[in-house]
Amino acid sequence: MTDRNQPGNPSVSTKRSWAEPYKIKMVELLKVTTREDREKALKEAGYNTFLLKSEDVYIDLLTDSGTNAMSDYQWAGMMVGDEAYAGSKNFYNLEANVQKYYGYKYLVPTHQGRGAEHILSQIMVKPGDTVPGNMYFTTTRLHQELAGGTFVDVIVDEAHDPNSLLPFKGNVDLGKVEALISKVGPKKIPYLSVAATVNMAGGQPISMQNLKDVHNLCKRHGIKVVLDATRAIENAWFIKQREAGYAHKSVEAILKEMCSYTDACTMSGKKDLLVNIGGFLALNDWDLFEEARNRVVIYEGLHTYGGLAGRDLEAMSRGIEEAVQESHIQSRIGQVEYVGEKLIKLGIPVVRPIGGHAVFLDAKKFLPHLQQLDFPAQTLAAQLYLESGIRAMERGIVSAGRNKDTGDHYYPKLELVRLTFPRRVYTQAHCDVLVESIEALWSRREKIKGLKMVYEPKYLRFFQARFE
Repeated sequence: MTDRNQPGNPSVSTKRSWAEPYKIKMVELLKVTTREDREKALKEAGYNTFLLKSEDVYIDLLTDSGTNAMSDYQWAGMMVGDEAYAGSKNFYNLEANVQKYYGYKYLVPTHQGRGAEHILSQIMVKPGDTVPGNMYFTTTRLHQELAGGTFVDVIVDEAHDPNSLLPFKGNVDLGKVEALISKVGPKKIPYLSVAATVNMAGGQPISMQNLKDVHNLCKRHGIKVVLDATRAIENAWFIKQREAGYAHKSVEAILKEMCSYTDACTMSGKKDLLVNIGGFLALNDWDLFEEARNRVVIYEGLHTYGGLAGRDLEAMSRGIEEAVQESHIQSRIGQVEYVGEKLIKLGIPVVRPIGGHAVFLDAKKFLPHLQQLDFPAQTLAAQLYLESGIRAMERGIVSAGRNKDTGDHYYPKLELVRLTFPRRVYTQAHCDVLVESIEALWSRREKIKGLKMVYEPKYLRFFQARFE
């Protein structure tokens, strides 16, 4: 760690100015729209920010998935892509780096994280199974359900409280896990799913001690632990900052220790690993690996390319090396904290502590006059685009979907708007524009009216639902 006090480094009480640890070599021009333009675009998109055209967006905070800026080192790697159908050298480079930095024995590449989730669910989840996890994630839960399983939330209660300052709100409640094991039996639990960080809770981390405790509990009952490692490097940074005994350990070392308490991981490389496409399933169990290696040929591509070009495998391999660098992760999370702290000072309700990949606006408190079926988070995301051309996403009742058995809406306690920061894309000036735009909405929040859903797709409705 440097002794300069950048956002994300609480070790010095007086903060000094900081700058990103990179310089800009190429730019992409942005389109600045008028309010009239945005009104038309928003109506055509059915007030769903996912359905807006990218060219109509000024600052795009919809997601950090595949929207990161790659480095010259990664782009150089793409030029040496080995596009052989079988046995690409880039696969072996990626395999070596997964083993080095994450510690898993076996690698199955996939086109992105949900490809890994699909294969894992198909080989491990049977009809009637129960899969506990520290809060649901949309695609993860759907793959478990499509395989015949039922997701059960075992996260600590504080995760559902946006005002709780618990430093590790992603922790698993061991009591809930033990109660579930007693209820359904360990043979009905194929694995416990641990997300690090927890997206739907506001990018909240899990502690190393909790991971150890989960590992020991599950081992006693013969239950495997599967890590959603999509943002595990960000989680490692929070452990370094917040957990006793880790301040002087490297993010690289913390990451590998985290993974050592799990049996497998799914990875969307489009987040932590700084690439536009790619993911993998990594495992330690040979029999599971053999089955996964057979399935990937059916669903994704040969086991040495998994639906990816050789150049994409190489970019992801090199992205791992850059993502664990202290200067990178400090700057990445520092940018998110910069915005979060400014909003808190303005009295704007956000999930606290500030998460790793995004700032989450608390739509229930931002728009308290709206009922949950008025879709307050969806409304707030639409209004932010209308105000400024900034695109964010809903993480509330729309994302939660419906109960697969009853057909009723899920009513999550958290109704959030996610302001997601792509890595190495936007400057501090963009951050200031974002804060000012939200402040303008805050000043006229009482006048904002809700939405009603007029089209609902069968699966993952938040992607394509339409409102008016």
